[in-house]
Amino acid sequence: MKFNPYIKDSILISKIGLGAWQLGHDSGWKSMTKTEAVHLVHSALDVGVNFFDTAPNYGHGTGEERLGSALRKVDRSTIVINTKFGHTHTGSLNYSADHIRTSLEGSLKRLQVDYVDSLIIHNPPSAYLDGNKNDHYEILEKLQHEGKIKAYGASLDTYADMKLLMETTNSKVIETFFNIFHQDTRRGFAQAKKNEVGIIVKIPLDSGWLSGKYNAKSTFTDIRSRWSTKDIEIRAELVTKVKTITGTEVNLAQMAIAFCLAYEAVSTVIPGNVDVNQLISNVKSTDIAITPSILEKLEQFYQSEVEKLNLPW
Repeated sequence: MKFNPYIKDSILISKIGLGAWQLGHDSGWKSMTKTEAVHLVHSALDVGVNFFDTAPNYGHGTGEERLGSALRKVDRSTIVINTKFGHTHTGSLNYSADHIRTSLEGSLKRLQVDYVDSLIIHNPPSAYLDGNKNDHYEILEKLQHEGKIKAYGASLDTYADMKLLMETTNSKVIETFFNIFHQDTRRGFAQAKKNEVGIIVKIPLDSGWLSGKYNAKSTFTDIRSRWSTKDIEIRAELVTKVKTITGTEVNLAQMAIAFCLAYEAVSTVIPGNVDVNQLISNVKSTDIAITPSILEKLEQFYQSEVEKLNLPW
């Protein structure tokens, strides 16, 4: 495993982190048993993963509970945990500033820890990202002073939201939507690096498309059933074009993760891992060094062919 800086006073974190969405019961993808979830976390630790991303609503709280159980006997100083606020463990949304402390206390209890390394607002409407117009950040500062969190920030999807958050708050963590097909937030990387903001990349494989497993005839019965037939056909065509750039002989999923890690501002990438084999494959992405030429071609591909499509998530 290779490691990157994250936040001030934090240990270095693994370039590949473990997202805990799939650990929870009835996660919306493939549900795991508690035994399977704990085994996956322990396997992640075995291959050097020390960064764990979770949230209260993952499996209606079971994601945090199972992660906490798996990490219970691990030296707390050797791992980094990021959790969220806004999507509750009951499945509802509550972005009220008054709910931050209650949400955090619930997460700490489920995770069986005294603090989390970072607490971020979970994909809120843009209005909540303006530190000049919200009480949230004062409360987050208090929690930081109390030692219950080391840093705070937000999970978001666009450069405009990144810019607003960084310019109006002292946020030091951003979990952002970024992959070969969605490069808008790349425009904020230089500012994040300058401000010493740790970046967590989410959805690096575009919900599986950049794994190379799907084509124009693929159908979906899970959360990905949101895509229309036309959406599927367009993405399949784009995947073919990406392969002409990267080469058909390479593992597309590993190349897609390596693309995200090619940017110095990125601290870690959290691809989905439904089993140990997928986890190990994702970790091998850190051994791939994308050449400047390939990186430039993928950026140009996005700018010339993908950006204008406004691909739906």
